[in-house]
Amino acid sequence: MTDALELDTGAEPTLRLWGGRFSAEPSVEMDRLNRSLPVDHRLWREDVAGSQAWASAIAAAGVLTHAEWVALQSGLDRVAARLEEWSAGDWQAAPDEDIHSLVERLLYEEAGDVAGKLHTGRSRNDQVATDSRLWSFGAVSRLDTLLRDLQRALLEHAEAHRTTVMPSYTHLQRAQPVSVAHWLLSHAWPLARDRERLAQARERAAVLPLGSGAIAGCPFPVDRVLLKETLGFHAVSANSMDAVADRDWVAELLFVAAMVGVHLSRLAEDLVLFSSAEWGFVKLSDRFSTGSSLMPQKRNPDAMELARGKAGRLIGGLTGVLATLKGLPSGYNKDLQEDKDALFSAFDTLESLLPAVAGSVRTMEIDCVRCGSAVDSAMLATDLADFLVKRGVPFREAHGIVGRLVRASEELGCGLDELDGRFFTHVSPAFEGADFQALFSPEQALAARAGIGGTAPDAVTEQIAALRSIL
Repeated sequence: MTDALELDTGAEPTLRLWGGRFSAEPSVEMDRLNRSLPVDHRLWREDVAGSQAWASAIAAAGVLTHAEWVALQSGLDRVAARLEEWSAGDWQAAPDEDIHSLVERLLYEEAGDVAGKLHTGRSRNDQVATDSRLWSFGAVSRLDTLLRDLQRALLEHAEAHRTTVMPSYTHLQRAQPVSVAHWLLSHAWPLARDRERLAQARERAAVLPLGSGAIAGCPFPVDRVLLKETLGFHAVSANSMDAVADRDWVAELLFVAAMVGVHLSRLAEDLVLFSSAEWGFVKLSDRFSTGSSLMPQKRNPDAMELARGKAGRLIGGLTGVLATLKGLPSGYNKDLQEDKDALFSAFDTLESLLPAVAGSVRTMEIDCVRCGSAVDSAMLATDLADFLVKRGVPFREAHGIVGRLVRASEELGCGLDELDGRFFTHVSPAFEGADFQALFSPEQALAARAGIGGTAPDAVTEQIAALRSIL
């Protein structure tokens, strides 16, 4: 691999983009701290693309002759070919300070002295901001694809379980019966919001900083609108000082990543609980579970537990970048070099995590009998109160009446549906003639909640159709 770059790994860097006013090379300690190539090397494609666009822009501005422009374009093509070979190699072996220095050094080797003209009017400040934003376009697209895949996995199960009854929970206590589909869709909708936020953050990342120079702008008549269109940006930055320092878009993407992590963690927590012997609502596939090194019987939901754990790291990345940004003065500061590590780490984490979560969901088995048997008659207490309301009893009074019935069933050690009908008519004459079989039917309870967003089968079908339409 090293032959592709013809590196002498023991040599000092052969090119720096600065240093004329210095009388000595940086110390080993300073070079180790300052060097960002091990992190920013993955921007090489974006750096080459941005450099080719910049070469065209300064050629149009009269800085380059046509022959020089051709030499730079073909030289950058050859640089890209060499870096493509190197992309799986050890970037620590390259002696360069950062990806921009490496690309320019290789361009000297490929195109000769004309390489020295490429940086005219450009600074690493607007260069790295451009490269990072360009990289985010592909990362956002990949993340959106993975989020859609998880949504599809949830929808596949939801479509098969529109009428399968299970308990819902508030305060981790059994609440009211819902369909399994309704529960699954409660995790699919947050992912839809994540995708909306991701698209919005991508739009704000698509503002071109190139042409801002180090801080004050470019003194050559570069067509920034043409640069924007060439590189696929949607707008041009309005202020050069702001452009080189703006990392709002990084913080936004990290917030989206952290929010995705939180949503995955909540789904994971449900699946950890529901796959336990105590619940038994779902069974996770062997392919997405692990075992114990000591206890042969164990099936551990490690994919889900890792989803919970990695959410903390994603939140930490966002917090770290916000803490960095809040203390900076205007203009570019080297602190901003830390943004890429956090950004790359967040997307790498989600790109490894989401396929495992989607696979876990897609291959899990839902125990319909166990889900249904966990619904007890006390969970229909609200339906009893609703029945009384329909017979003219004020809800607050109905709530108290049913509460007394629940207490009676607890004291007698029986289910609410096992109370003698005389208990009901004794606490309220409004129960006279009630069809208790229907009142204690979980299916009827589901069907009653048919409004938009409810758990009735028809309402769930509408949810599924709405989610399908945005996939």
